[in-house]
Amino acid sequence: MTQRPHTLGVAVIGTGKMGADHVRRIEDVISGARVTAVVDVDADRAKAVAARVDGCTVHTDPAAAMAAADVDAVIVASPGPAHEAALLAAFEHDLPVLCEKPLTPDAAAALRVLEAEQGLGHRRVQVGFMRRYDAEYMKLKSLLETGQLGRPLMVHNRHRNVASPPGWTSEMLINDSVTHEMDVTRWLLGQEITAVTVLAPTPSGNAPDGIRDPQFVVFETDGGAVVDVEIYVNCGFGYQVQAEVVCERGTARVGDGHAMITHAAGRWGGIVAQDYIERFADAYDREVQAWVDATRRGEVIGPSAWDGYAVAAVCEASVRALQEGGRVPVDLVDRPALYAA
Repeated sequence: MTQRPHTLGVAVIGTGKMGADHVRRIEDVISGARVTAVVDVDADRAKAVAARVDGCTVHTDPAAAMAAADVDAVIVASPGPAHEAALLAAFEHDLPVLCEKPLTPDAAAALRVLEAEQGLGHRRVQVGFMRRYDAEYMKLKSLLETGQLGRPLMVHNRHRNVASPPGWTSEMLINDSVTHEMDVTRWLLGQEITAVTVLAPTPSGNAPDGIRDPQFVVFETDGGAVVDVEIYVNCGFGYQVQAEVVCERGTARVGDGHAMITHAAGRWGGIVAQDYIERFADAYDREVQAWVDATRRGEVIGPSAWDGYAVAAVCEASVRALQEGGRVPVDLVDRPALYAA
């Protein structure tokens, strides 16, 4: 692959909450890159973001930004349905891409992306599963790899949000939230998810009408592990992500959030993060810095398009399990050589 310039020129596609935060991150936090273009169908929103960056151009068409001479790499932070077209356009220019999850909203589209990337003969995509860059999850992964605790048997996950955004559906709890547990399960265990069951109690009184919240999702893996996920997106008190791995000779847990505990006025306690950007700020910084560093070396690392496809397939099985009930197998194609573990 071609070695990229010392300072990487990045086009950020999508200037909503996530895209704007990536622009801030590249300009103010990490090193080795600068934002040279932003893209959004809402030109005024894109102009407002670009106004904070010297020399940043504004586009409403991703392909036009990718054709610019000062664009060496791309961050895709647009809504999921727009990802496939943006990725295929990036492949036409052979540009490295950091694509926020989902890779695509469905497995069929993800397969098309896989086939197009294989046509290049090398990887170009890193998918934005940022928990792999969280300090606590990284320590957990390292511990499991030592084998000290023996074989992982079960994983318990809790994923809670203050409140669901307007317009959310029961299926979005899976496609937009549990998708992270799908990837982190595969990464921590080094195993594929083979089947899914979804259970749901009577919805919480905090949940908007028509939304089945909370849900209890159970994964089975090809390594014989069982994984559960409590997803509760209208808990009302904060944003929490926790995971406990139960192994043959011990357990390990992350996400308790014991950064600071106070004792005052007859009470003790701490602060619960209120959203994912606050909880995983360091992970996002570490993820984007790793992507920039690898791209400048002419490498592609991190979660691959295969990981994005596998999660899309698990999402489809999970939605079926939610809607139809019962245990639903996950249908995966054979893993291409380009994405060998």
